[in-house]
Amino acid sequence: MTLPAELRADCARCAGLCCIALPFARSADFAVDKPAGTPCTHLQTDFRCGIHDSLRDRGFAGCTVFDCLGAGQKVTQVVFGGRDWRADPGTARDMFAVFPVVRQLHELLAYLAEALELEAARTLHVELRAAYDRVDGLTRGSAEALEACDVGAVRADVAELLRRASELARAGLAGRDHRGADLVGAMLRGAGLRGASLRGAYLIGADLRDADLRTADLVGADLRGADLRGADLTGALFVTQAQLESARGDARTRLPRHLRRPSHWATEA
Repeated sequence: MTLPAELRADCARCAGLCCIALPFARSADFAVDKPAGTPCTHLQTDFRCGIHDSLRDRGFAGCTVFDCLGAGQKVTQVVFGGRDWRADPGTARDMFAVFPVVRQLHELLAYLAEALELEAARTLHVELRAAYDRVDGLTRGSAEALEACDVGAVRADVAELLRRASELARAGLAGRDHRGADLVGAMLRGAGLRGASLRGAYLIGADLRDADLRTADLVGADLRGADLRGADLTGALFVTQAQLESARGDARTRLPRHLRRPSHWATEA
């Protein structure tokens, strides 16, 4: 699978929105507190991050995990016609309010794009394409329309369609249902989870070394700190780069073809 270009972040065409619009709290992921709508102190005048090459070392691992999926340039270039909040301060409040909405809609578009490439779900392709076009249309609306958008309702409609696509892709694998399961810190080394539904499961810090996650549905699963060393995620459904960046892995971890091995993962088996 290859994400459409519009769903790949292009920071050069954005106005640093992820460094301003979103809040973060001092924690293992962020070295400081920052309220929403306040620029990060490391944001430079060209909207680039001044410590981009050393974010993890400086205590900002959370920044390396975040992926706007192209929402930044969509808001800057499409919704606001190339304006930015510094040159046109009157746009600031609306830009910062719209960005999280478009980010969520782009996440849904990424899932729909993946579902459209599932041969097993071909009977749903007409519905999936219609849903993609519908959500894409929302992202191109006015700032006022986007602020009023009921993202929860849109997500619910898309989630049902993705669930049906997932079931078709996993048919015959007899994977167990772990939707929303509390598996924080679970000892799952070598577990047979092929074709399992782990939608929305809490796998924070779970030991998944050498686990079989082939064709497992991982949409919305929390993999922060999960140990994926040696795990097999070949064909896993709805895995995002952000999920991998938040986890641990190594050279033996097998990934879906469209995702890259995070640079902070161990390089030796």
